Amino acid sequence: MFSTIAQRSQGLLHLNRYFAAKELLFGSQARKKLLEGTRQLANAVQVTLGPGGRNVLIDQSYGSPKITKDGVTVAKAVELPEKAINIGASLVKDVANKANDEAGDGTTTATLLARAIYEEGFKKVEAGLNPTHLKKGIDRAIEFVSEELKKISTEVRGRDAISNVATISANGDREIGNMLADLYEKVGVHGTITIQEGKTLHHEIEFVDGLKFDRGYISPYFVTDDKKQKIDFENAYVLIVERSWATSATSFQCFNSLTVNRNLSSSSLKTLKASFWLSSS
Repeated sequence: MFSTIAQRSQGLLHLNRYFAAKELLFGSQARKKLLEGTRQLANAVQVTLGPGGRNVLIDQSYGSPKITKDGVTVAKAVELPEKAINIGASLVKDVANKANDEAGDGTTTATLLARAIYEEGFKKVEAGLNPTHLKKGIDRAIEFVSEELKKISTEVRGRDAISNVATISANGDREIGNMLADLYEKVGVHGTITIQEGKTLHHEIEFVDGLKFDRGYISPYFVTDDKKQKIDFENAYVLIVERSWATSATSFQCFNSLTVNRNLSSSSLKTLKASFWLSSS
């Protein structure tokens, strides 16, 4: 009997390791924890603000420590030991990530604004203001400020202006600033620039006309040049669909509307064969 009880106790202890109790916080106590996390994250990020900002050294689990002046990179590296406080930091991380996704810059400014809004909101709620009314006021203020910023904003035009903005974002590196300005002159403001870590001592630039996918062909039947194992189509038509073709019947309905010439080249026959192969696989 005692052996059975001991075994059950060990089982309960074993389960407790995996199902830890959740700490529940309410009201002012919860708000204070979130505020502390917001402040700690903002304190780590704010030193990177502006062209005169300082670098932050981040310890990594592998390799050398990382030196950066990018706000969102610093924010992502922050993990606080107390869970409740870390939740507050995570909320501000989301702000920095959204700013980075939307504009590609301004993550430090967004982080500091988030802290300032939360700090002032905390004071008002602690004083008895209705949080719902406070949220409505913040939304109206955001609309007003956004409209004013649009009025006073200046569009970046010309190579020199682009170079200056890029140089500031590159921690004052004029070489990178000029390089980015040259790239935008080449690809235009709506072009896509992809940055990768280089393996050489010098910066390298590669221009790709059109659209590039870093993947191989899905079927060898598409190959038009057997010697070079390449696929070349000139003036090709591209069909874009919103869903996958799960059955061959869908493909046959499409091909039934095509008029096929008896004098098809071998490459064209390969393409049709590959298409039927894909639709039936």
